[in-house]
Amino acid sequence: MTSLFEPFRAGRLQLANRVVMAPLTRNRAPGQVPHALAATYYTQRADPLNGAGLLITEATPISPTAHGYADTPGIHNAAQIAAWKTVTQSVHAAGGKIVVQLWHVGRISHVDLQPGGQAPVAPSAIPAVAKTYVIKDGVGSFVETSAPRALALDELPGIIEDYRQAARNAIEAGFDGVEIHAANGYLLDQFMKTGANVRTDAYGGAIENRARLLLEVTQAIVREIGGDRTGLRLSPVTPANDINDADPQPLFDHVLRELAPLGLAFIHIIEGSTGGPRELPDRPFDYAAAKAVYRAAGGQAAWMVNNGYDKALAEQALQDGADLIAFGKPFIANPDLTRRLRENAPLNIGDRNTFYGGGAKGYTDYPALA
Repeated sequence: MTSLFEPFRAGRLQLANRVVMAPLTRNRAPGQVPHALAATYYTQRADPLNGAGLLITEATPISPTAHGYADTPGIHNAAQIAAWKTVTQSVHAAGGKIVVQLWHVGRISHVDLQPGGQAPVAPSAIPAVAKTYVIKDGVGSFVETSAPRALALDELPGIIEDYRQAARNAIEAGFDGVEIHAANGYLLDQFMKTGANVRTDAYGGAIENRARLLLEVTQAIVREIGGDRTGLRLSPVTPANDINDADPQPLFDHVLRELAPLGLAFIHIIEGSTGGPRELPDRPFDYAAAKAVYRAAGGQAAWMVNNGYDKALAEQALQDGADLIAFGKPFIANPDLTRRLRENAPLNIGDRNTFYGGGAKGYTDYPALA
């Protein structure tokens, strides 16, 4: 019987267990540089016996224009690389494995967060009915996103290059690999889905066109650092950030079929609505069928599942063929979540008032089991 607590290999990543810490935005990187406390935060969750077999960092923008929330850490300049190197060295000293999630928010941004106060970029000039997080005069608040402008065709090679360079920066910073964020209504997801993409060029219209940017980004990163240390996050049906697609099953079947030859380390699937219901009657999706399409095309990446998992649901998912289980919010308040799951110990309850922004309180001060 497959266990959450047994070792597993995903591409080049030899993991101590099958528990993954999902990306968690914490807004504690003033100046877009990881705070010194970040090393403590991730290292607390890195112990191979008590913590995650794999840590995936908070979403990390690949360029100045990729930012969409206040105080999120980037991976696009020397100061950020140096700060992340402190984090990765500490995690590795504790015996952990860590990858960085590469992020471009696209239209989920605000002019106050963009260089020169410019409009955010998107596949099409369609505003999102969504909010983002800004800090003014030391006070953080959620505000409506700004209207975006459509990226010109000749700008897309630059986006691909930003992803490639960010992956190279990640390796320089000491990460074990990267996860490409192509979920939750951010830029790559926006290009894929009809609700945000009404382009009429080679990146819009047919499924093959809408999937093109994601596949080109993934291919560029695989060429740069290798598929065996590249993962990818997808959310076929989540309504997060006002995203939707008219027919997601054939879209993601195509995406997974095209990803199969790339030798990825893992594919990270958000089931249902991110942070919400796992089943969406108005947005049906057959995850098992999508996985079968991927495997039939020769895809061998570890299959990681996410959204609302507890121990019982995780164990059932492993028996049903999942390889890795990602836990999000429980890791905020439980640095030793894996030990607690193994021992059926009670979980600390996270303080939502400290999820976004602040310092050590609600970040590095949650107790582990005695």
